[in-house]
Amino acid sequence: MLKTFSITDVGKKRKLNQDFVYSSEQPVGNLANLFLVADGMGGHNAGDYASRVTVETIVEKVGSSLETDPSRILGEAIQEANALVRKRAARFPWLEGMGTTVVAATCAGNRLYVANVGDSRLYVINHKEIRQITKDHSWVEEMIQRGELGREDARNHTKKNIITRAVGAEDTVKVDSFIVSLEDGDEILMCTDGLTNMLEDEEVRMILDGARDIVEKAQELVKAANEQGGRDNISVILIAGCASENGEHI
Repeated sequence: MLKTFSITDVGKKRKLNQDFVYSSEQPVGNLANLFLVADGMGGHNAGDYASRVTVETIVEKVGSSLETDPSRILGEAIQEANALVRKRAARFPWLEGMGTTVVAATCAGNRLYVANVGDSRLYVINHKEIRQITKDHSWVEEMIQRGELGREDARNHTKKNIITRAVGAEDTVKVDSFIVSLEDGDEILMCTDGLTNMLEDEEVRMILDGARDIVEKAQELVKAANEQGGRDNISVILIAGCASENGEHI
């Protein structure tokens, strides 16, 4: 049975929470379920506005889409959100320069469909391993891929928060898409960098492994990130039971 829990926290250093999450275990349009995490950026309230408008637009467009392919549904909805964010930023001077990351997911049987822009992440986790499915669209990740920076050095790099792709940054946005095969026992973690900048991947896996249920797991992740400094907003969606939801197997 599908079980989910979402939580967002302002953290210890920020006055405003610019993250926005959405979680629906019920169908949205032609998708069996829908999960979204966005991390806004921009001065004053612009980041908060960008993340909220992006999530709300994606939900609306998914709900009205006539497409049947989940990857296309998510990708087209993110493009629509990008266009609206750009339009609003051009119209209102106080929103100029706003943008947001977004990671979107839906599962059907043991297939997980994922789309992302920016450095918010999706992981698949079980008792043995933690796998990052999304790839960060960030300056340090590009340096790592070119072999110019080690992953350990990247963690504390002064430019680690510079992202190279965001909803609202350009007239069109390139969306990465993934299709993942899940096994019984796999859990899905979607999160903003307020979590992953504070905790190593293995720390995340151990916290999930040690908690009793999905609610405690999410709460313990946020608690641990805050105990490590809580330098940014922290948002988490946890999803369990996808692979056994309707018995489908690839």
